[in-house]
Amino acid sequence: MFVSVNGVKLFVEVLGSKLVADGPRMVERPTVVALHGGPTDHTHMLSMVAPLADVAQVVLYDHRGCGRSEHGDPALWHMDQWADDVVGLCEVLGIERPIVYGHSFGGLVTQAYATRHPEHPSRIVLAGTGPCVDAVRSAEGFRRQGGDAAADAFTAFLASPSRDTVAAFGANCRHLYSTSRRMDADAEARTITNIELLFDFFGRQIRTFDFTDMLSAVTAPVMILGGDEDPVMPPVYQDALEAALTNASVRRVRFPNCGHTLAADAPEALGEALRAWVREA
Repeated sequence: MFVSVNGVKLFVEVLGSKLVADGPRMVERPTVVALHGGPTDHTHMLSMVAPLADVAQVVLYDHRGCGRSEHGDPALWHMDQWADDVVGLCEVLGIERPIVYGHSFGGLVTQAYATRHPEHPSRIVLAGTGPCVDAVRSAEGFRRQGGDAAADAFTAFLASPSRDTVAAFGANCRHLYSTSRRMDADAEARTITNIELLFDFFGRQIRTFDFTDMLSAVTAPVMILGGDEDPVMPPVYQDALEAALTNASVRRVRFPNCGHTLAADAPEALGEALRAWVREA
């Protein structure tokens, strides 16, 4: 379905029920708002939130400019607007005190949201992300997983996003996101990517934000998830998050022998961690 938020129509999906029967009464469950990575579309995150449908209502959507959502004004493709869209969507749908779960790029948006609106979430999940994107740290992560070819392809793409450099990145880096080194060709083919936004984000915006000094504003409990073999957001990024969240209670969950795609590399362990975090809410 489409929902009008801050001047654009966002594509939204909902998994699980808000109310469930418990004998003579209806019990209200928490709502999880899931923010996808990429920036591509929300469909790759379906497997990441599927374990939550038994314990929560899960709302997924495509960020403005992404996937099936309206693109709107390209001047508004930035962190502050994406962060404010989280609040706007919750207001339109009547969601109060959400658990906000951001993966990768979505984790960056979640940090923007949590630092701009620290009173809004009840809990936060930051998966496969960090307070900024450090070209050197990520290049070394790719080098550890795929050698110089992977590191060089990542560095070239960041330095000058183009169809040639993104193709080289795909050939040398994308399979490294999972420790299985397998890619789902069908999933890749059906992913919707706004190439203009992708190039703008990695070519320009990625250098314009660093949440390290802002994360002290976050007071909601935070769970940090990360794969020890993640090439693009290796554990040093989660270390930085943990150190910067000085006013929030933090739970750190590390996944050994896992890459960036935790749902592919450790589906049961990921589901267990997420369900426990939601049940505590």
